[in-house]
Amino acid sequence: MNMGPSIVAVVLSYLLGSVPTGLWLGLRIRGVDIREHGSRNIGATNTLRVLGKGLGITALCCDMAKGVVPVLLLARLGDWEHLPLACGVAAILGHSFSFFLRFRGGKGVATSAGVFLALAPLPTAIAIAVFAAVLGLTHMVSAGSMGAAVALMAGVFFVDLSAPVRGVTVLVALLVLFKHRSNLKRILQGKENRLW
Repeated sequence: MNMGPSIVAVVLSYLLGSVPTGLWLGLRIRGVDIREHGSRNIGATNTLRVLGKGLGITALCCDMAKGVVPVLLLARLGDWEHLPLACGVAAILGHSFSFFLRFRGGKGVATSAGVFLALAPLPTAIAIAVFAAVLGLTHMVSAGSMGAAVALMAGVFFVDLSAPVRGVTVLVALLVLFKHRSNLKRILQGKENRLW
């Protein structure tokens, strides 16, 4: 098997995942560095808080696309059977540890959602429903994200998926939970920011 095209696909997936959508939208369109405002995060939630609904929703859609495109399109560059999964992981790592931001980045929730919508649609749909329910009850995106991560981690064991997909899903969900550790601390202290 010629692994060259597969390696190219993974690298391109990482670079696409690395694109800091919210940050670049703020800088190019509004002249605002969202890292200096709100939660100082580069993700869609802080983009929404700082730049408004229009650019926030744009950032969310772009961040999810950064997960979908590698799995469904870039993975077609090679013939390795696990390439869609590898491309998805590369995109998530790109968002969380961006090449363009000296390997810093966002928390990976939207990009992970895009990846797993392509790899495991039903568990991801359930996780999104859990996110919406928790967000509606708490008005906290962080609480919704952590709830969705737990739901996704559990959900992949109730549908017919390969062991590698299940294993990677658990690892990514744990990464999302780890990246939200400061949010969890603020929730327990009653100090977490609410979306509205």
